[in-house]
Amino acid sequence: MNDNYIYIIIALLPLAACMLVFQVNPYHALVIRGILGAVAALVYTVLGAADVALTEALVGTMLAITLYAIAVRSSLVMRLGVLEDEAIKADSNHPFVKLMDELRTIFGKRYMRLELVTYMNTQSLHQALMEKEVHAICAPTEPSDQDEKQPYHTKTRIQRIYDIMQTELSSPETILDYVNTPNSGEKHR
Repeated sequence: MNDNYIYIIIALLPLAACMLVFQVNPYHALVIRGILGAVAALVYTVLGAADVALTEALVGTMLAITLYAIAVRSSLVMRLGVLEDEAIKADSNHPFVKLMDELRTIFGKRYMRLELVTYMNTQSLHQALMEKEVHAICAPTEPSDQDEKQPYHTKTRIQRIYDIMQTELSSPETILDYVNTPNSGEKHR
């Protein structure tokens, strides 16, 4: 009997594993992880281990993918605190809307969602940043520092987000600052 097909199926395991390890997009990695689990279940079935194949299909593929999807979806969010008055601006030419569009583009390259969290006043906005409810805040500049070219002041407590925005943010609408909060020296990635 010719069993060469078994070798071909088994060769798919390390191939899928390598593809998984080198995948940059977390959503594509989830799909490849599902393929890896399905191939492993197929190998176990062909080799006569139906119980192991069923376990791999149910736990190793379906349950793991579901849990990974939930984890990926919840961890790739950049929470930006804004004032409620600014968040309701509907004019697409408004500097705030342009700034938010640029931030969405920057973080979209890293498969992150930008989630706006609204606050009633500047004090609660700054408090939210210090209490780590949000990763960054964007508020109008103080009247004493008012500058027509930079009507907004963006602050972040995470060094990596600051580095990304400092490098890629070309918008003249904001001043960018890094704020050192208690225990913010931890690496956040």
